[in-house]
Amino acid sequence: MPSKDSPSPIVVWFRDDLRLDDNPALAAAVGEGRPVIALYVLDEGKGAPRAPGGASRWWLNLSLKALAEDLAKVGVPLVLRKGPAPKTVRQVVSEAGAGRIVWNRRYDAPGIAIDTELKSALRDDGLVAESFNGALLAEPWDVKTGEGQPYRVFSPFFRAMNVRGAPAQPTEFKAPSTLLPQPPALESEEIDALLPLPSRPDWAGGLRETWTPGEAGARKRLEAFLGDRLRRYADERDMPGEDATSLLSPHLRFGEISPRRIWHAAGDRAAAREEISDKQLDKFRAELGWREFSYHLLFHFPDIGHANFQPRFDAFPWRSDAEQFRLWTKGQTGYPLVDAGMRELWHTGYMHNRVRMVVASFLIKHLMIDWREGEAWFWDTLVDADPANNTASWQWVAGSGADAAPYFRIFNPTSQGEKFDPDGIYVKRWVPELARLPASHIYKPHEAPREMLERAGIRLGDTYPRPMVEHAKARQRALDAFQTIKNAS
Repeated sequence: MPSKDSPSPIVVWFRDDLRLDDNPALAAAVGEGRPVIALYVLDEGKGAPRAPGGASRWWLNLSLKALAEDLAKVGVPLVLRKGPAPKTVRQVVSEAGAGRIVWNRRYDAPGIAIDTELKSALRDDGLVAESFNGALLAEPWDVKTGEGQPYRVFSPFFRAMNVRGAPAQPTEFKAPSTLLPQPPALESEEIDALLPLPSRPDWAGGLRETWTPGEAGARKRLEAFLGDRLRRYADERDMPGEDATSLLSPHLRFGEISPRRIWHAAGDRAAAREEISDKQLDKFRAELGWREFSYHLLFHFPDIGHANFQPRFDAFPWRSDAEQFRLWTKGQTGYPLVDAGMRELWHTGYMHNRVRMVVASFLIKHLMIDWREGEAWFWDTLVDADPANNTASWQWVAGSGADAAPYFRIFNPTSQGEKFDPDGIYVKRWVPELARLPASHIYKPHEAPREMLERAGIRLGDTYPRPMVEHAKARQRALDAFQTIKNAS
């Protein structure tokens, strides 16, 4: 505990905001001119927010290490604890003799419940507890329809958000010379004990090759995007064979960079470079808007993660087929674009967004397997698995969500590949057994002449599977099933 004459410290409780830059809670604490205690609590108990999946746990381990290093440079150790958050946080506050605790808000129902309970308990103890917006461009309750209701459709939501004006400018945390000496170090868990990295087997090789978790990695990723890809974003973002997307989603998911920083950095770069048109900037910012919309839905409709947003889908005749689901997860469906996406996911913890829509549609509408099974697989294997985006996007594809794709929109995985990856660059990267097949047949190897297959070294049913379902028949089966719930209330 601090000495009798020293000022009481402030606890900054980090959650999904693992950064120093543009961190309102941290900035508020530093502005007090008192000692700062940085805390992270791994809360996986009853009532806690959804526990991260395997790929996210790998990311979180490295992100916390990066945060600890960054905090150490400004004289603050990162205290790590494990246990029920309300009890554990109050224990740390008591041990430190802290008079104030700050954090950035969460928007999922379990997180809100914990934060509300904790804030009330701390205030009953005579302490100051304060929360800030460190995750969104606009608070969910600040963007409303004319009737004061939450939005259910993206376009009017995004228009309303823009009518409010540009998001606030990000602030920079600069504190090495302002932090006071710390009180005696608090007991802390080791990160590798808290979140062990995979070892037997170590499945994370592809993740290590692809990603650099942490705030420095996020800044580097943003700069790479602004330096070359933003100028062609709207034109090429749907083409999985091109290096045209920002790849910022996992950094946003763990709060290693703020959406405000990204929004304004993109605008500043576009203003400085004539080759970045309004079309490119607007499309990129609209994607940030989709993230905002997903959190808007999560806050106002907290059951969206597990319940159909449109109740009529409760009557949908889902199929249960463990073998077909397994083949889908392994990228062995016989549809090259689907298989490439699922293999990219397994290797890198990521999947191109256009391909995400196709593989999700295939599971839901070709195989008629419940969207929740696919969402759970993505939750475990995506490094950017996000409680808002993941569920909202799966429901959008299913047709059961807000602003959802109409039920009759059933992506044809063959024509989608031919349209967005016509030369088969993406497929050849992730399905190498098809690499020698000409582009004319790379999305339909089952229709290739025998001689072409032989020259490419392909034996259908052996080196590469035949299509597990026939597209036209699967599409009609799905349409028939959707018709049964069309008029349900």
